[in-house]
Order: sequence, then C-alpha cells, then structure tokens
Amino acid sequence: MEARNRLLPDWFTQIRTGQIKLPRFQRYESWSHSNITNLLESVVQGLPAGAALVLRVGDHEKFISREVVGAPTVAAQPTEHLLDGQQRLTALWRSLHDNYEDRTYFVYFENGGEDTRPRIYGQPRWKTQDGRMRPAWADAPKGINDRGYIPLRLLRPDETGQNVRAWCRAATAEPEGSERLEDRINELRQRVLTYNIPFLELPATTPKDVALDVFINMNTSYVRLTSFDIIVAQFEEATGESLHDLVTQLNERVPVLALYMEPSDLVLEVAALREDKPPTQVSYQQLGLERLFNEWQQVIGGVAQAVEFLEEEHVYDAERLPTVAVIRVLAALSEHIPTSPDKLGNARSLLRKYLWRASLTARYEAAAATASFQDFRGLRDALGGLDTPIPLFDEARYPVPTGDSLLNARWPKGRDTLARGILNVTIRAGADDIADGTPASRGQLAKREYHHLFPASLLERDGQLTSREIYRALNCALISWRTNRTIAAKPPIAYLRERIDGADLGIEEIARRLATHYVPFGELNAGGYDKLGDPTRRGDQLRTDYEAFLRARADLLLPAISALCDGREP
Repeated sequence: MEARNRLLPDWFTQIRTGQIKLPRFQRYESWSHSNITNLLESVVQGLPAGAALVLRVGDHEKFISREVVGAPTVAAQPTEHLLDGQQRLTALWRSLHDNYEDRTYFVYFENGGEDTRPRIYGQPRWKTQDGRMRPAWADAPKGINDRGYIPLRLLRPDETGQNVRAWCRAATAEPEGSERLEDRINELRQRVLTYNIPFLELPATTPKDVALDVFINMNTSYVRLTSFDIIVAQFEEATGESLHDLVTQLNERVPVLALYMEPSDLVLEVAALREDKPPTQVSYQQLGLERLFNEWQQVIGGVAQAVEFLEEEHVYDAERLPTVAVIRVLAALSEHIPTSPDKLGNARSLLRKYLWRASLTARYEAAAATASFQDFRGLRDALGGLDTPIPLFDEARYPVPTGDSLLNARWPKGRDTLARGILNVTIRAGADDIADGTPASRGQLAKREYHHLFPASLLERDGQLTSREIYRALNCALISWRTNRTIAAKPPIAYLRERIDGADLGIEEIARRLATHYVPFGELNAGGYDKLGDPTRRGDQLRTDYEAFLRARADLLLPAISALCDGREP
C-alpha cells in the first residue's frame, strides 16, 4: 500500500473524465448538510479532512463500478476505484458544482467581513409550482452580495476568471467594490486549488477479497459502515449482483414498507430468520448470500404478505407500530402459511394472536432479536402442525393486559408498547373522527392529532394532576387537526354538546363515533365545573369524573383486547 498526495483539482479531473469511479457496492450518499458544511469549512480554511483509499485498476475492473453522483457518465474503464472517501469527494463535487436540488452553499466572513476565517452557509432551496427556484436572491449576484455571501461554485477549480469578474460586477455597481470582491474570491479560489487530499493506493495486483477486507476494515467515513453496507459488498462479490438494486425492487413491489421501517434493515432480519438464525450482527455475517439471491423473490413475497396483513389489521405505519419485530417474523413465516381455505383461516387467527400479543405485552421491550427468533420458530412449527411452545403465548410470563395495566399505560405518541397497542385497537375498530365522522385510514392518520379526551389544561389547572396522570393512553384519541382546534381546552360536556348540535343525526351519531374509539359517551359527557365555585370542589369533581371515565374506557377495551390476543375478531 502506497501513500500519495493529490490536489483537489486533480481529484475533480479524475472524476470528470471517469478515471476514478465507485465500486457499485458502495453505500449511497449518507452525509447530512451539517457534515457537508463542516467539510467545506475545512477546505476553505485549509484544514485537513482525512485521507482517501483507492484501488488501482489493471487490465479489468475487479468490481462493477458507477460514477460519483452528479459526475458525467463516461463509458471508459476507470484507472482507480474509490474504496473510501466517497462521501467527502461527492460532497465536494456536488457543492462546488451547485447541483444539490435542495441546497446552495455560500462562503461568508463573520463580523461584517473583519474575521479572516471563511465560513460556510447552506441555504435551503425549493421549487414553486411553476418550476422557479426559491429563494430568488440565492441566484441573484446583488442579492447574494447584499447578504455578505459568495457562491461556493465560484471557487470551483475549473471556473474561469472571466466568469468570476462578471459575477463581481453584477454583484456591486461600484468598481472598487467589485475589485475588492474579486480579490477576496481569488484568495479563496487559491485555497481550493492548492487543497490536498492525500490517499492510500492499493496496487492493481491486490486480490479481490483482500481489497474487500481492506474496504471494510479501513473505512474512515464520518458515517460508519453498517451491517448492510458490509453485506452489500460481500453480496456483490459472492453473486455479482447489487443488493442495492434488489432492495430497489423490494421498494417498488412494496412501496409502503418504508412507512414502517428501513427496508435494507428488514432484508437482513428476514434472511437470518429464513436460515433459522436470530436477526443479529453475528448472524448477518454468516448468511448464505447466494441463497439470499436465489430466494429473493420469496423474500419480497414474504414482506408483501407481512405488510398486507398489518394493513388488514389496521396497523399503518411506524408511528403506530408497537414493535418492528413483528414485521420480520411475519415476513419470514410467509412460506409456511397454508393455502387451503380452512387451514388459512386457522393460520390467520394464529398470526392475529401473535401480532396483538406482541403489541400489548412486554415481550419485545428487551432482547427483541432473541425473542423474535424464539417466537418465529414456535410459530413456524405450529403452522406445520407441530405442538411447539411459543414463548409469547406464555400467559404467566406475558399476560394479556388487565384493567389496571391499561390505566397506567403512557401516552401513545411515545415508544411505550402497550400505549401504542391500545391506540391500534381503537384504530382497528374504526376510530371515526368525532366531528366529521371519517374513519381512520393510512391517509387519514397523516392528518390526525393525539387529542386529550379530558383536556390537559383543565386537568392540570383545576384537577391539579401531574403530567404522568394526564398523558395516559386511555385519555387519548386520534382526531383530525381541525376537530382538535375546535375542541381546544373545553370540558368534554361543552365540546360534545357542540358536536351533537352540529350533527344532523344528533346524540346517537356522536355516541356511535365515540364508540369506534371505545370511548364511553356517558362517562365522557362530564363538565359543569365552572358552576362549582369552590376550587377544591371543582378539583375533586373533575378528578372523580376523570377516573370514572378512564375505568369505563378500560372496561370497554378489555373484551376487544382479550379477543384479539386470542386470535379472534372483537
């Protein structure tokens, strides 16, 4: 391995002419704009930004390659493969060529230009419906200069002095000001032109597997390699195919999967379970990659079935999903599910029992990888007619929720499993909006907010209750943001009266809508606290009504939870 120096303009020449390309197994761009800003400041301030790693290409490429994002497509065979440094060189190429769709970078000097240390500012960009970029000042020399900025693109190594001079003249009408601005830009350009990015070079004689090991072990990116990044490289070596491309196929077949979890993570988890291994880092390194490639369509089919089952049970996205573990288990079980109608019905009951017990017990709150592996094995055997214990179904260790546990469940917007499970039970029942009557669906959930049935401000002010007592799952319902704004901090009796008066079908319709949330109308229909002049009496009555409401709602939910956890329809 040889260490060498290379100036930034030479790196850009290599990229532009296709002499340096990326092995296809390299991850895609993963840097945030904060990472990019920090790198650019290192460049314009002349500070080091780490070394790159390249593999010399001989008579033929050891790996299938692709261009740096934003670079020209060149059919010629490269002379180098960039093994490490992709994120840095991609960020430099794209920012200096100004081809980020959502960001334009500028150089500025703090304290009105008195500070000699150049800084970087990334201005967010967006398109209007007629295709124009906004904000407009970011493309106007005078607007940019008035803000004390210099476009980073003017520092690009191949930018001409003529273009720089023309921009300066457009930025300010004063000849002296234009000259000063041009001098400052040329000073910055000189820093870019002389910026060195050293690199280590592996000779062309390096064996393919050794180069791959070096790539994995020496990756020095700001964002470390994930298990998926490593498997991508190994997968391509073993099969000659791109795992990135296969995951793209998965996304096209099951586009809503990304609403639940990162598809690339799920792929490894499902592959491990299909090979009868727990979904852990150790297992991923032991996967049969050729088998994964040969069975890829089965993997896609399994994921599609898992997502379809979640949709049928009205679990629509990551915000409501109590645990992602259920997706990997359901997807890996797909080939073991019988197709004959009667057996399929029994299998669906078993899977419903699994989903809802996973959603309403503490089974997956710790050691989820081991737990999902054990449950997968038990479910797989059960679907095959074997009497194998399924740990999740052990009532002694993972009991179905009781009334008291429902009362103590936290606010469902957090990560509490039981709280999200309770909310999903109500969504499954319809969860009609209490004002417009629209039932919950994936599209509707995006427009809904977490609403306190007994308003938080009322409970805190008059009831003197703590946040822990107010933010309970049983005090929550998903309703549209318009309805939520209308209700505001009104006592339940007040906002229910408004809904009744506004509904043509009257009190029966409002009671029905509330019932789709398992909300008891009688106990919620409480209020009149302002008529109790004494603050102590108001507080006592409010707390009494609130507690009665919570217990009544728990009583409504318990039969439904019991049915679902037994695999039955409520």
